[in-house]
Amino acid sequence: MTTEERVDRLVRDADPGGLGVVGDLAGVKQTLLEDIMSESLVRRAVGKPRRRLLWVRRFAGVMTAAAVLVSVVPVSMALRGQAEGGGVSPIVSAGAGVVFSPWAMEAAQRNPRLLIDRAGWTVAALYGFAEEQGMVRFRRGGRELEMNWYPAYAYADRYSGQRVDGPAKSVRVDGWPAALFQSLNGDFTVLVRPRDNVVVEMKTSGNWSRKDVDRVLADIVRVDARTWLAVLPAEMVVPVRERAAKVLADVPLPPGFDVAALEEIGVSDSYQFAVGVTSRVGCGWIAEWQRARASGDEAGVGRAVEALRGSHGWRVLRDMDRAGDWPEVFWEYADEVVAGTLRSGYVEGLGCR
Repeated sequence: MTTEERVDRLVRDADPGGLGVVGDLAGVKQTLLEDIMSESLVRRAVGKPRRRLLWVRRFAGVMTAAAVLVSVVPVSMALRGQAEGGGVSPIVSAGAGVVFSPWAMEAAQRNPRLLIDRAGWTVAALYGFAEEQGMVRFRRGGRELEMNWYPAYAYADRYSGQRVDGPAKSVRVDGWPAALFQSLNGDFTVLVRPRDNVVVEMKTSGNWSRKDVDRVLADIVRVDARTWLAVLPAEMVVPVRERAAKVLADVPLPPGFDVAALEEIGVSDSYQFAVGVTSRVGCGWIAEWQRARASGDEAGVGRAVEALRGSHGWRVLRDMDRAGDWPEVFWEYADEVVAGTLRSGYVEGLGCR
């Protein structure tokens, strides 16, 4: 089958009978053709590293995220509105009629937006959606594939770091050049060449063979921002104010706290969203405590101390404590403030800016 024939078939499948399901199919066809033809484009946390916020933020919410899995059905099926067995595709049901915020759409445009175009894979965790570095974890049965993304300039270092396990083998991901490495423990890493100033590094975990890897790589496709957002669990794309209201239900807010600024957290799983929100609350109360101490405002000091002392009872942190270590990180610094002292490391520890 020629490339043109393949594109035509994909377009027909996306809109049988000319129902207009995907809008401007000519544009879709052109995008598919360009992507295919382009040759020149290049667990619950086990330990308790309480002062390593980046480590905690990356791994602490993995087990909690398992409760919000969502099926990733083939993209072509999603566009048709039919999944295997004739049911309505979860992508359509999640995305149809949903108005994603302009901020979320803009962030998604910067995201690699790679999906596994095969039924049975699920989105298990997501963080760093709107940042230069992020991760999305897919799961199917006992296998997982983690996609991490970094700025394009990190490619050389990531490549060099993988070569210690042996020479790379050339593969392709969505028609894009990539390098495949296998570690001594049998896990695979796929490093995709930079695209749109982003490099993607994929890592397997579980029982994978080279044949399994090749099959999944052949099923990975790059999609548009709306399709990417629609595939995510519904709770990840709920408007930020609605999500924040649940997190902050019994949380006292520091003076000047801007709920609208929580949009910066972006699309993320429930654990990572709660980390982002409570981080900002904690940093706000610490800033108020420091201001009040410097100005001799004893009442202000007292309010900040009581707020942080009470954090041990915040529902959001107590719920999170069953899944990861973030609450212990938060309470460690909160307790220091209550005791009247605070290490400078809180800035990194809590992610204050």
